[in-house]
Amino acid sequence: MPNYDTKIDSRVAPHLLHFYAFDTPSGTPIPTLLTIAGHDPSSGAGITADLQVFAAHRCFGISSITALTVQSTLGVAEIHPIPPDLLQRTLANLTADLPPDGVKIGMLGSAAIAETVAAFLKQGITPDSPNLAQNGLTIPIVHVPKVLDPILRASSGAPLLDRDALKTLHHRLLPAVTWITPNWHELSALTSLPVTTLDEAEAATHALAARHPHLHIVATAGDQSHPTDFLRLPSGELHRFTGEHVATTSTHGTGCAFSSALLSRLALGDTPPSAVQAAKRYTTEALRRAPNLGHGRGPLNLLWPLS
Repeated sequence: MPNYDTKIDSRVAPHLLHFYAFDTPSGTPIPTLLTIAGHDPSSGAGITADLQVFAAHRCFGISSITALTVQSTLGVAEIHPIPPDLLQRTLANLTADLPPDGVKIGMLGSAAIAETVAAFLKQGITPDSPNLAQNGLTIPIVHVPKVLDPILRASSGAPLLDRDALKTLHHRLLPAVTWITPNWHELSALTSLPVTTLDEAEAATHALAARHPHLHIVATAGDQSHPTDFLRLPSGELHRFTGEHVATTSTHGTGCAFSSALLSRLALGDTPPSAVQAAKRYTTEALRRAPNLGHGRGPLNLLWPLS
């Protein structure tokens, strides 16, 4: 299996604005992207961060909240999952009117929410609004990219998903998505394997693929001193992307930024390797341009391509 080693360093930064300068003709459709995630009041992560990433890529974002949180850059104090039936109705009503060209799944918060999202992705949407009903037909969410950022804990270390929900991920949600973007800690939790070195990360990536062979797996290493990411395609082909460590404390929501940027690039037509490379470039520059806000782990500059 070939390896594609793409070096990301400081010399590429001046060219990134050109890389992300979309000149979309008037009247040209733009992708509609759905984020299903928690709400972070500080906007460093969660749905408000995802919507910023979509906007930075000239995509139109819609959202459905899985949980409300009490948090800031200093950490997560409380998590309150919304009722699963409310989430189901929100997804049905919203996507019947605005069918998404891609779906990003972030924080879930509970096994019941994970089950609801899995059912939505596998069964599609049956409009429950009289104004949107289409003779009882179901609108499938089949041929669009579906990216899962398996958020198991906050950057502050607070757990965001329990063991029952982790089982639901494997049995229900992972079969319904097409991409997953775990960091090393999440990859270890998903495979029950140690992941502390590049060799262990590669081995765990293959182990996860053995259980879910249809998945595109991106094992991210943004929190490592030498951030090398792996992309494993369903064919077994492995791509490697090396990067640089950006010295900053503004790292809140890095995984959200990467996975949402990845979905954006896929919806815009990039190949899988090109989408990963572009998402990595976008996130690196968002870290480099972070605005130094808050008294803890601050947010990235997610709108930098628009500046």
